Amino acid sequence: MYKRKLFFFGATTALILFIVLISTAASAHLIRENLQQSSIAQRLLLEHQQISSISYRLFKQLTDEVIFGDTANQAHVRNKQALIKQSMENIRQLEIEQRLALGKQFTQGSVEDTDELESLINNIIDEFQEVLKLNGSAPLSKQDRLRSLLEVTIDNEFRESINTAVARQSSVVAAINARIAAVNSSIVWFAFGLGCIALPLLTYGCYWLFNQLYHPLVVLKNATNAVAAGDYEQPISENLDQEFQELSSAINQLAKRLRQHEFEAEKSRKMLKYEVEQRTSELTRANQQLTTIDVRRKQFLADISHELRTPLTIIRGEAQVTLRLKSPDIDDYKETLTSILEQSVNLTRLVDDLLLLARAEMNQLQLAIIPEPIIPMLEAETSKWQKLYTDRDIRLIDQTGHASISISIDKLRIQQVLSILIDNAVKYSAAGQPVLLTVNQENSWCTIAIHDKGCGISATEIENVFERFVRFSKHNDGLGLGLPIAKAIVEAHDGYIHVDSTQGSGSTFSIRLPVFEGEQQ
Repeated sequence: MYKRKLFFFGATTALILFIVLISTAASAHLIRENLQQSSIAQRLLLEHQQISSISYRLFKQLTDEVIFGDTANQAHVRNKQALIKQSMENIRQLEIEQRLALGKQFTQGSVEDTDELESLINNIIDEFQEVLKLNGSAPLSKQDRLRSLLEVTIDNEFRESINTAVARQSSVVAAINARIAAVNSSIVWFAFGLGCIALPLLTYGCYWLFNQLYHPLVVLKNATNAVAAGDYEQPISENLDQEFQELSSAINQLAKRLRQHEFEAEKSRKMLKYEVEQRTSELTRANQQLTTIDVRRKQFLADISHELRTPLTIIRGEAQVTLRLKSPDIDDYKETLTSILEQSVNLTRLVDDLLLLARAEMNQLQLAIIPEPIIPMLEAETSKWQKLYTDRDIRLIDQTGHASISISIDKLRIQQVLSILIDNAVKYSAAGQPVLLTVNQENSWCTIAIHDKGCGISATEIENVFERFVRFSKHNDGLGLGLPIAKAIVEAHDGYIHVDSTQGSGSTFSIRLPVFEGEQQ
């Protein structure tokens, strides 16, 4: 149905356009013909003006010959006669074309006057020749004929003939211009009339076609917008023209399929996202474990290579020095063996510490964990270190409120941690400064803190204080394994160790260990 509406509107528009094109072609043809004739008339005017100019120059030269008897300019006379002849032929050809195009009535006398003009020019030239023949006899008669030729024939007849031809062509030009103006006026009025008729028709046709097309397009637009917004539950229920009805059915089917595909895609996305997250988490954990193991392996090899070099070098050096002695006595051997033994002990201690760290990092540190009362153990450690450093005030401050608190620990390993921390507190604080141990319980955690009044740890050093082979800038003794070992032992007990330090005010190392569950109950 909508096809017939479009066909009717298209046929009406095509008919109007066809009329406009035919009118435009006809007017263009008429204007072109008129312009062509106007061009011919203009050329004729120019030719008449040219022949007038050449003829007057020719007549002047002939007059000079008659008066002065000069025959030296005959070549110029012949040249001008040839030009006059050529111009006359051009005029005659243009006038014939003009007569054929405009008709004999419109160009009355043009061809005939040209013949008369040519005859008049030839007669004037012949008359000059006759006057020249009178040279030397009857001077008065010669003067009279020359005067008559100049005043009557040339000045009157020739000039009148030229003016008549020019006036005739000017009228032709004016008539052609009038025809062009009339054609233009007709075209303007025809275009105006055609516009007055066609414009309302086209406006009404466009308005009618727009109304016929607008409603189906609105329905289709709303449906497609709903589908684009994800609303697949809005089918097109209106009955449209046959062409749009097929499109509306296709949109309804598309919405239904998109709804199904989107449901399946969302389900697949969730499943894929879950699987990717699972696999990513597994791979991340595996990668982290591999990275950690590899870093620890490299660090362990670097550390052990670095620390084993010194005692082995000393052992080798002592042995080489003793062997180079010419007559070593028993004292030399004893001194050498004593040095070797000392370095072997240090080397054994270093190997034990490195093995402890390696096992702790691989979660293979063997611990004999049993419930242990914390206060008696701390009192024993305090008493032991007080005996070693009688000039220092090393004491325990119990902040728990009762002495029966127990923690699940490997006693020997925790004693090793306490020894490392107390030894550092004594080592890095000035003589006479106290070292205080405090114990406190908070919920299911027991906190043991070792306070000293030493120089403290700088902000740059505190970040690496628990790294292996790290020594404080002011103290280069030791291997730098004490604090890493303490950290490894505490973390193997599922505890935490950290340090608080202010440079110039001392440091506090705190150990947090889980309280024995039976004690909590």
